[in-house]
Amino acid sequence: MQISSRFTIAVHVLTCIDTFKNEKVTSEFLASSVQVNPVIIRKILSQLKAADIIKVQRGSGGSTIIKPLNEITFYDIYEAVECINNDELFHFHENPNQNCPVGRNIHHALDDKLQQVQTALENELKQITLQDVIDDTRKYIELKTLK
Repeated sequence: MQISSRFTIAVHVLTCIDTFKNEKVTSEFLASSVQVNPVIIRKILSQLKAADIIKVQRGSGGSTIIKPLNEITFYDIYEAVECINNDELFHFHENPNQNCPVGRNIHHALDDKLQQVQTALENELKQITLQDVIDDTRKYIELKTLK
């Protein structure tokens, strides 16, 4: 299992938007920091905007975060950019063999355990905020500047 890079790109983008808030933060600027195509950045910005995390001014306006940083959790970002079908993190294989005793019962054996893992992940994501990442980023930037 692997969460797509959309999540880490979104955290990177939000950290840039805050770090460079006194400058015009465009999709091209963000793409140069992340080193991906600006189209990917625009898609993520659109998703973050739809989740009411940022506002985007089209054209030359740039992007700004509209919620307090300590109120934006990893879970909020994850929900905004990850495409999870039916709110299920794990995709179960479609057609286990009903003639096999394992195939016939695998859903019963696994479903609640997979839900338990997903709930634990979501609860952990709710404990970390964008403010935590921005504080650490500032600390690392300052350490590099001092060297």
